[in-house]
Amino acid sequence: MTKQTANITVDGGYQPATVVLTQGTPAELTFTRVNDAGCLDQVHSKTLCFSRALPLNQPQTVTVDTSQAGEFPFSCGMDMFFGKVVVKP
Repeated sequence: MTKQTANITVDGGYQPATVVLTQGTPAELTFTRVNDAGCLDQVHSKTLCFSRALPLNQPQTVTVDTSQAGEFPFSCGMDMFFGKVVVKP
């Protein structure tokens, strides 16, 4: 089975801020922080069950559970910057 991947640049926010995935296909998000300002040195999601430190210029990959359709938010460590994963059936 093929794997879905998405690259997210962390630079004063998340680019792209919305990632669309297909339900039931394994998926990975790779976060790369390119700016050392602010609280974006952490990314976490309670609904997607991940929390990861984001060292500068070091890609960090998390696996995303796509078994449920819906919208699942993620944010920086201080919950000031937000993004979301949309899992479509």
